[in-house]
Amino acid sequence: MDRCSWVKLDEPIYVKYHDEEWGVPVYDDRKLFEMLCLEGAQAGLSWLTILKRREGYLAAFDQFDAKKIVQYDEEKLEALRNDERIIRNRLKIKSVVTNAESFLAIQKQYGSFSNYIWSFVDGKPMINSWESFGQVPVTTEISDRMSKQLKKDGFKFVGSTICYSYMQAVGMVNDHTANCHCFKR
Repeated sequence: MDRCSWVKLDEPIYVKYHDEEWGVPVYDDRKLFEMLCLEGAQAGLSWLTILKRREGYLAAFDQFDAKKIVQYDEEKLEALRNDERIIRNRLKIKSVVTNAESFLAIQKQYGSFSNYIWSFVDGKPMINSWESFGQVPVTTEISDRMSKQLKKDGFKFVGSTICYSYMQAVGMVNDHTANCHCFKR
């Protein structure tokens, strides 16, 4: 079975992520928030590093329940900074709380985070047709615009590269290569 060349076939968690999640459209607000936070945690690291800690992140951050996260006090933040299940970078941990505040404000303003985030692609996935993964961009005009708007709306760890990776992860863009079995999904 052919897959995108970036998939590490000797890492079952990576294969499962590629085959079942990457590029599949997500409209659930909680899941969209989770993925935005995980993409931010990845900054400077490999996605495999984050995937291996994903269950730890879910447990540490209350299943990415933004209403609970905005209630975190300094004691909880200190506990997170000592939690070996996650990346213990102070700024990345704090960004989850900041992003939860912005996420809730967006939900209130737009009715849902999904409405807001999917508006960057007019509500439907963009389907690309790349022959090789080397052709896939790391940023686009849309990810630039998304990054700028997310920052304006108070989000952290949302540079254009992170935004494009996020778009791929939540299926706003399908960047499976044409030979990949997931391309026509």
